[in-house]
Formats: sequence, structure tokens, C-alpha cells
Amino acid sequence: MPSIRKSLLQFVFSGAYMKRWNDKLRPVELLEVDKQAHKMIVAWLLLQLNTRGLPAEERLRLGAEVVEGGLFDYFYRLVITDIKPPVFYRIKENEAHYRELTEWVAEELEHIVRPLDEDFWQRLLTYIRRREKNTLADRILTAAHLYASGWEFNLIKPLNTFDDEMPDIDGSFQTRLTAMADLAGVPELIGGSSNALGRFANLCGQLRFQKRWSQTPRIPETSVIGHMFIVACYAYFFSIAVGACPARRLNNFFCGLFHDLPEVLTRDIISPVKRSVKQLPELIRQYEEQEMQERVFALLDKAGYGDVASRLGYFLGLATGSEFDETVREPAPDGAPDGTAPVVRKVTFDELQSTCNIDALDPKDGRLVKACDTLAAFIEAHTSVRNGVTSSHLQEAIARLRGEYRRVSLGPLHVGALFADFD
Repeated sequence: MPSIRKSLLQFVFSGAYMKRWNDKLRPVELLEVDKQAHKMIVAWLLLQLNTRGLPAEERLRLGAEVVEGGLFDYFYRLVITDIKPPVFYRIKENEAHYRELTEWVAEELEHIVRPLDEDFWQRLLTYIRRREKNTLADRILTAAHLYASGWEFNLIKPLNTFDDEMPDIDGSFQTRLTAMADLAGVPELIGGSSNALGRFANLCGQLRFQKRWSQTPRIPETSVIGHMFIVACYAYFFSIAVGACPARRLNNFFCGLFHDLPEVLTRDIISPVKRSVKQLPELIRQYEEQEMQERVFALLDKAGYGDVASRLGYFLGLATGSEFDETVREPAPDGAPDGTAPVVRKVTFDELQSTCNIDALDPKDGRLVKACDTLAAFIEAHTSVRNGVTSSHLQEAIARLRGEYRRVSLGPLHVGALFADFD
């Protein structure tokens, strides 16, 4: 039976400590969890564009390969944290050395990941033991990695003109990403902000600069984009634990990955402020929707990415008013004009666990993703207090969030028990 443990949740969160480019002069701290978030956002864009016209079953299979490949890459990276990329690539060139390193990584991961689900664990082993990764899912992840890492590099490049490694690094990013220009969307990403797709990817990257709990000192600090990725990971784990169908797993991951995207336009607003005025949450929601429509959806739609905008809108709950609603998408009724969009309908968690837990309905959780959002916030506060940096805001948040979820269960998953694991 699938089991989510504290060690897995903390392991995913540990990317908030892992600094990138830490041998270079940096204008801001660049963290592994933030890079992985940006990478998976770009991977989703490329997934959308490179699966147009594919049968639904093939799209789901490819989507699962991209999401789980991204998770497995992240897990591997967290274990080999101190090995610089050039050294890792040298190791990978030697089959015996790479196999030895990978088996050590597997040993380190087993007690953390295997309790979640045996099938998930076996897929992880198969993935990390493959030296050659040339499938479409692999190439999407590689292109997304190169874009996200190159985006970071462009931040530090002007400050490191004295560093003789910089020209080689710069050339490597440009050459390797250009070599993947046959993938739909990659030329637009290379073009940067000169097109709607590049502007959207760049806009998402700016969430790296927005710190959560901005008025509250914490260790480690977490950004909005890093938080989004952590929630996405937790949502995928929760989906496995409750027996979600493949489409529901993917939708929950991407709902978590995008749930705070509007904050790039409004900034993170802490809960006490939101609760201070009764009408404030609804006013914020209306403003977020207006800004997203003008600065994201309309631009993507105008540039021919209406399907991307529509899918993003589904994750953000535009049809129902909240990203934390349980929903399905039903085919348009008989007699509707060709091209009529599916009808989004709110359902209950119990329905998602029974009659609606099928790929054809494109199901998406609400309470489950919200629980993961809350759990991630709780771990942010709890970790800081355990690290010796506390405040009344953090103490109040820990007590309130633990109390809210004390008796909450989602099907076979007792969410309150997860909170209780953090003493």
C-alpha cells in the first residue's frame, strides 16, 4: 500500500537549501528547487506543443514520462549535490563509473522513495539506470533544463566577465539548445521575449525573485516558484496514495505547479493580510484574473497558443472560480457546433474517487492540491523554527495549519497524520 513519509516530504523540500552557481558571483541566490520549477514549467509548454494531434492515450503516456522523468532527475540531483555538472558529464562518459555512481544514488534513495509506491520505485530505477536518453520525453526535459539553466546563466553572466569559464559555458548552452530546435516551441524559447511563448517562460522565471513570507525572516527562504514545484511534487505523491488515474495525477501535478502563477502579477500576500478585510480575497482574485487575462491568456491566444492558454486556465480554475475546486471536463453535448470546448463541471472528492476517476473525464483535484499547498507552507514555517529562526507569525502559522488539518483525511490518506509527524 502506498505510504507517504516525512522523510520524502523533507527530501523534496531540501532543494531549497541547494545553491546553484555557487562558485560564481551572483546577483541573487539561485536555488535548485527554483530551477527545477522553471524547468518543469517549460517542459509543460513543450509537452503541450509537441503532442498536438496525438491520441489522448499517447499524450497521457508522454505526460507521465515527462513528469516522472523530471522528478527522478531532481531526486538524482539532490543526492549528487556536490558534483559540478562538468565532472558529472565526465563520469557519465565512462559506463562503469556511471553505473557505480547510479547504484550508490539508488541506495541513498531507496529508503526515502520506495515506501511511496513499488511501481513508482521501479520506474525510477529504470530511468536512472538508462545512460542514453533520446525519447521525445527525454528531449523535452533536456531542452527545458537547458532553457532554465541558461536563463540563470544570463543573470550571472554580466557580473562574471573576469571568469575564463564563462565563454565556454555560454557557448555550450547556445549550441546544445539550438541543436534541439526541431522540437516545437524551442525556437520561440531561443527567441526570448520577442514572442509570446518566450515572454511567458520569462515571466514565470521572475517568480524566482518573489520570496514567500516576505516580512518574516526564515531559514531557508523560499521563493514563490520553488513553493509551486514543492506543491506539485506533493500533489503527485498524494495522487499516487489515493489511487488517482493517470490523467488526474498529471492534472494535480500541473495544478500545483501553476497554482500561484498569478502572484507574478500581484506579489505574494500572506494569510493574515488576506484575512484582515472580509472582501479582500475576492478582490485579489478578481484582480489576478484580470491581469492574467490581459498579460498572459490574451497574448498566448493571439499568438496561436489558444490551447496552451485554455489548459492553463483549467489548472487555475477559471471556469469555477478557484484552482482548489474538484472538476472534470465533459464532452460538449450532442448537437453542439464542431470545436465546442468541453464543459467544466464541479464534482466532489468522493466522486473523483469513484465514478469520475477515469482519464476520459480529465479529472482534477481541489482539496488534495490545497492540502499540499498548506503542507508545503507548514514545512516552510516548521523548518525555519527548527533551524533557530522564528517569529510570532511562524509560530502562529504552525499551530493554525496543524489544527486545521488535524482530522482531515483524503480517502485512504490521513493528512492530519502527516502534520503530526513534524513534532
